[in-house]
Amino acid sequence: MPSLLRPAWLRWTLAVLLACSTQLAVADLAVPGADEWARMTPQQQAERREALQRQLQQASPPERQRFRETLRERLESLTPDQRQGLINNARERWQAMTPEERREITEERRRRVEGMSPRERRALLRERRALLDRMTPPERRALREKLQAD
Repeated sequence: MPSLLRPAWLRWTLAVLLACSTQLAVADLAVPGADEWARMTPQQQAERREALQRQLQQASPPERQRFRETLRERLESLTPDQRQGLINNARERWQAMTPEERREITEERRRRVEGMSPRERRALLRERRALLDRMTPPERRALREKLQAD
Protein backbone atom coordinates (compact mmCIF):
# COMPACT_ATOMS: atom_id res chain seq x y z
CA MET A 1 0.00 0.00 0.00
CA PRO A 2 2.75 2.59 0.73
CA SER A 3 4.06 2.20 -2.82
CA LEU A 4 0.64 3.26 -4.15
CA LEU A 5 0.70 6.42 -2.03
CA ARG A 6 4.22 7.39 -2.98
CA PRO A 7 3.47 8.43 -6.58
CA ALA A 8 0.50 10.54 -5.45
CA TRP A 9 2.60 12.12 -2.71
CA LEU A 10 5.41 12.71 -5.18
CA ARG A 11 3.02 14.30 -7.69
CA TRP A 12 1.55 16.50 -4.95
CA THR A 13 5.03 17.54 -3.77
CA LEU A 14 6.14 18.34 -7.31
CA ALA A 15 2.97 20.35 -7.90
CA VAL A 16 3.57 22.36 -4.72
CA LEU A 17 7.22 22.94 -5.63
CA LEU A 18 6.24 24.03 -9.13
CA ALA A 19 3.63 26.42 -7.76
CA CYS A 20 6.14 27.87 -5.31
CA SER A 21 8.82 28.30 -7.97
CA THR A 22 6.28 29.97 -10.25
CA GLN A 23 5.37 32.37 -7.46
CA LEU A 24 9.05 33.12 -6.90
CA ALA A 25 9.55 33.80 -10.59
CA VAL A 26 6.55 36.13 -10.56
CA ALA A 27 7.89 37.86 -7.45
CA ASP A 28 11.15 38.50 -9.31
CA LEU A 29 9.12 40.16 -12.07
CA ALA A 30 8.55 43.11 -9.78
CA VAL A 31 8.75 46.41 -11.59
CA PRO A 32 11.77 48.33 -10.31
CA GLY A 33 11.06 51.75 -8.83
CA ALA A 34 12.11 54.85 -10.74
CA ASP A 35 14.47 55.97 -7.98
CA GLU A 36 15.98 52.50 -7.73
CA TRP A 37 16.44 52.36 -11.52
CA ALA A 38 18.00 55.82 -11.65
CA ARG A 39 20.56 54.85 -8.99
CA MET A 40 21.71 51.84 -11.03
CA THR A 41 24.72 52.09 -13.28
CA PRO A 42 24.10 51.50 -17.00
CA GLN A 43 25.70 48.05 -16.59
CA GLN A 44 23.38 47.18 -13.69
CA GLN A 45 20.39 48.41 -15.68
CA ALA A 46 21.39 46.25 -18.64
CA GLU A 47 21.78 43.19 -16.39
CA ARG A 48 18.43 43.83 -14.68
CA ARG A 49 16.75 44.41 -18.07
CA GLU A 50 18.13 41.12 -19.43
CA ALA A 51 17.01 39.25 -16.30
CA LEU A 52 13.52 40.72 -16.59
CA GLN A 53 13.35 39.83 -20.29
CA ARG A 54 14.31 36.22 -19.56
CA GLN A 55 11.71 36.02 -16.80
CA LEU A 56 9.05 37.59 -18.99
CA GLN A 57 9.73 35.04 -21.73
CA GLN A 58 9.09 32.25 -19.22
CA ALA A 59 6.08 33.96 -17.63
CA SER A 60 2.53 33.22 -18.63
CA PRO A 61 0.65 35.76 -20.77
CA PRO A 62 -1.41 36.99 -17.76
CA GLU A 63 1.80 37.47 -15.77
CA ARG A 64 3.34 39.46 -18.63
CA GLN A 65 0.22 41.58 -18.90
CA ARG A 66 0.24 42.22 -15.13
CA PHE A 67 3.91 43.28 -15.34
CA ARG A 68 3.20 45.71 -18.20
CA GLU A 69 0.20 47.18 -16.39
CA THR A 70 2.19 47.64 -13.18
CA LEU A 71 5.02 49.29 -15.10
CA ARG A 72 2.59 51.60 -16.88
CA GLU A 73 0.84 52.50 -13.60
CA ARG A 74 4.15 53.18 -11.90
CA LEU A 75 5.28 55.47 -14.73
CA GLU A 76 1.95 57.28 -14.83
CA SER A 77 2.06 57.83 -11.06
CA LEU A 78 5.34 59.75 -11.29
CA THR A 79 5.20 63.50 -10.92
CA PRO A 80 6.14 65.56 -13.98
CA ASP A 81 9.43 66.48 -12.26
CA GLN A 82 10.25 62.82 -11.61
CA ARG A 83 9.45 61.92 -15.21
CA GLN A 84 11.58 64.77 -16.47
CA GLY A 85 14.42 63.62 -14.19
CA LEU A 86 14.27 60.11 -15.66
CA ILE A 87 14.21 61.55 -19.16
CA ASN A 88 17.19 63.77 -18.43
CA ASN A 89 19.16 60.88 -16.91
CA ALA A 90 18.46 58.69 -19.93
CA ARG A 91 19.40 61.50 -22.31
CA GLU A 92 22.68 62.12 -20.47
CA ARG A 93 23.59 58.42 -20.54
CA TRP A 94 22.69 58.19 -24.26
CA GLN A 95 24.80 61.23 -25.12
CA ALA A 96 27.72 59.84 -23.11
CA MET A 97 27.72 56.62 -25.17
CA THR A 98 30.02 56.04 -28.07
CA PRO A 99 28.48 55.71 -31.55
CA GLU A 100 29.25 51.98 -31.42
CA GLU A 101 27.36 51.56 -28.14
CA ARG A 102 24.40 53.45 -29.60
CA ARG A 103 24.38 51.23 -32.70
CA GLU A 104 24.55 48.14 -30.52
CA ILE A 105 21.55 49.24 -28.45
CA THR A 106 19.61 50.16 -31.59
CA GLU A 107 20.36 46.76 -33.16
CA GLU A 108 19.40 44.95 -29.95
CA ARG A 109 16.05 46.74 -29.93
CA ARG A 110 15.54 45.95 -33.62
CA ARG A 111 16.26 42.26 -33.01
CA ARG A 112 13.88 42.21 -30.05
CA VAL A 113 11.05 43.72 -32.12
CA GLU A 114 11.75 41.37 -35.04
CA GLY A 115 11.62 38.44 -32.61
CA MET A 116 8.15 39.41 -31.41
CA SER A 117 5.11 37.53 -32.53
CA PRO A 118 2.59 39.43 -34.68
CA ARG A 119 0.32 39.62 -31.64
CA GLU A 120 3.08 41.17 -29.52
CA ARG A 121 3.89 43.68 -32.27
CA ARG A 122 0.24 44.73 -32.48
CA ALA A 123 0.16 45.16 -28.70
CA LEU A 124 3.32 47.28 -28.87
CA LEU A 125 1.75 49.47 -31.57
CA ARG A 126 -1.42 49.89 -29.48
CA GLU A 127 0.69 50.92 -26.48
CA ARG A 128 2.63 53.44 -28.56
CA ARG A 129 -0.55 54.90 -30.04
CA ALA A 130 -2.07 55.18 -26.57
CA LEU A 131 1.07 56.97 -25.41
CA LEU A 132 0.81 59.43 -28.29
CA ASP A 133 -2.87 60.00 -27.52
CA ARG A 134 -2.00 60.97 -23.94
CA MET A 135 0.66 63.46 -25.05
CA THR A 136 -0.12 67.13 -25.38
CA PRO A 137 0.25 68.75 -28.83
CA PRO A 138 3.51 70.49 -27.81
CA GLU A 139 4.91 67.15 -26.55
CA ARG A 140 3.98 65.43 -29.82
CA ARG A 141 5.51 68.29 -31.83
CA ALA A 142 8.74 68.08 -29.79
CA LEU A 143 8.88 64.30 -30.30
CA ARG A 144 8.31 64.69 -34.05
CA GLU A 145 11.10 67.27 -34.28
CA LYS A 146 13.45 65.05 -32.29
CA LEU A 147 12.73 62.06 -34.51
CA GLN A 148 13.32 64.11 -37.65
CA ALA A 149 16.64 65.36 -36.24
CA ASP A 150 17.86 61.80 -35.62
